[in-house]
Amino acid sequence: MRHRRRSPRGRRGLRQVDSEVTVEALVPDGARLTGDDVLVRLSGLARSLITGERTVLNLLQRMCGIATLTDRYVQAVGGTEARILDTRKTAPGLRALDKYAVTVGGGRNHRLNLAAMVLLKENHIAAAGGVTTAIDAVRREMARTGHEVETDVEVQTVEALDAGSRWIMLDNMPVTDIETVVRIRAERADASLILPEASGTVRLNSVRAIAGTGVDLISVGA
Repeated sequence: MRHRRRSPRGRRGLRQVDSEVTVEALVPDGARLTGDDVLVRLSGLARSLITGERTVLNLLQRMCGIATLTDRYVQAVGGTEARILDTRKTAPGLRALDKYAVTVGGGRNHRLNLAAMVLLKENHIAAAGGVTTAIDAVRREMARTGHEVETDVEVQTVEALDAGSRWIMLDNMPVTDIETVVRIRAERADASLILPEASGTVRLNSVRAIAGTGVDLISVGA
């Protein structure tokens, strides 16, 4: 099991109950623990500790679970070039904590919110009249506003490559199709600038095969 160390939110939660409570973390971030390990030492009035303990434990257990599951995905793709990303599928109000737990488990954070990246999904592409048209529209708007972010294009074809998209999402693609896209990417002069991202129904029993395609990024909604 993996664990986060400093738990500033845990301290904050307990000190909202009693500002005199002290919290001492006893293990570092990402430590592998056994059932007998002591994670933290609390000092204060029993009434204060009992009042705040359940909320703090709920957060701690959730974060340990996220970090541990992330670690399993990272270990599953070990030895490949693939990196494990999270998604925005987080609990309301807990996104910062959930995403921090992913990094403790060895994963990487994808976009924090909708403003961090333009994601062109099938409905956007259909409304624009095609991948190239949609990407061109995004670029015009970014040029107009002077605000530029990465554009992630969800595709079932390689048209986004020709349209100049750097980040392409291969959503729910069979492994053989992902291999085809990776191979086409490798044959391009701008191959090093293109990041294929596999996503959709990624599971522990399938992530290794996906990583074996040579894809750079694998986003995991779990």
